[in-house]
Amino acid sequence: MRITRSVLSATAVATLALGTATALAAPASAAPNTTPEKVCGSGYKTVNSAAVGSRGTVYLTYNAANGKNCVATIRSAPGTATDMSAWVYVPDTEAYDEDYGKYTSYAGPTYVYGKGHCVDWGGSIGNVSVQITGSNCAARTEHRVTTVR
Repeated sequence: MRITRSVLSATAVATLALGTATALAAPASAAPNTTPEKVCGSGYKTVNSAAVGSRGTVYLTYNAANGKNCVATIRSAPGTATDMSAWVYVPDTEAYDEDYGKYTSYAGPTYVYGKGHCVDWGGSIGNVSVQITGSNCAARTEHRVTTVR
């Protein structure tokens, strides 16, 4: 009896440990607590955002210390890799950056120097894309377009 209890106890402890490790483990790319500030880096603050349908949000951030804008598209619920993009463009200087690929959690970061300039930016998740033009200009009103393919 004593041997059986020891084996059963060891098996129960091993099963519990494996179950706990499995329950606590998350895919490395899932990043459910991802923020645009984490994606873009230290010093970036969100200055604008737009919903990508119900799939997530595309964020425009700005770093006052270096004058750069950053865009990141973040899914509402990480999952199977899907087509995603993030892009930013400064019409005055024609500076442009984009990130496109199949991602489980977010696309980006994309960076341009945008201090004192209007910016166009956007992103996509699956078949839903958002484009914002004339953004963050003091006197101009931005224009937003959401497209479902």
